Amino acid sequence: MKIIHLAEINSTNDYVKKNILQLENLTAVYADRQTSGRGRLERKWVDFGDDNLFLTIFLKPNNMIDQSIYPNFTQLLSVVLCMVIEEEFNLIPKIKWPNDVLIDNKKIAGILAEGTVHGGEFLGLALGIGVNLNTNNEKLDKIDKPATSVFTEIGEIVDKELFLEKLLTKFCLMYDVFVCKGFPYIKTFYEKRAMFIGKNISVNVLGEVHEGIAEGITDMGALLLREKTDINTYYIGDIL
Repeated sequence: MKIIHLAEINSTNDYVKKNILQLENLTAVYADRQTSGRGRLERKWVDFGDDNLFLTIFLKPNNMIDQSIYPNFTQLLSVVLCMVIEEEFNLIPKIKWPNDVLIDNKKIAGILAEGTVHGGEFLGLALGIGVNLNTNNEKLDKIDKPATSVFTEIGEIVDKELFLEKLLTKFCLMYDVFVCKGFPYIKTFYEKRAMFIGKNISVNVLGEVHEGIAEGITDMGALLLREKTDINTYYIGDIL
């Protein structure tokens, strides 16, 4: 994987989209500081400094790839991140559908995928992730929702460059099979770490809140929600 390291940028996703025609498939762009990072639903991702990870992986399609799997790349990255955290730090991360990663119900990472289309042609996907690696509790307390960092959980400074290497290596190891098989390849890995399955949840779908029991995940990565006597399928949304 080609790696581009930037000192400061408004957003690694924006950098990728701006330079999309010059970048190769599986190019990783990371920055020490990100001044205008954002998450899903236009949430602002707070930059706590260069000891944390701000990364975008650029994925460029070819004719052999089923483009319907592109939304599932965020779920692949959430699984990869969980695996790395488990293996390196002996922590127990969980996934909140579709792709947030939490530890003890506190968010440690957010993932955002943005596609670029020009003249009807799909040019590629910017798969962005922000991971709280070394943020201390004083800074985490400034966030309006429960959040944590690897440093807070283990009490030790994390080597960002080593963490980045392990994350990208794991992603590349799973990438080729995922491209061929799609979400079913990671479904078992995902379900094992899903914190919501079997629980009563509320889901915000385009501003409309649906309540019910999370029955599971489809082979497309969609949420199965039992609402009274019906089981409905949601492809987009946000668990509240």
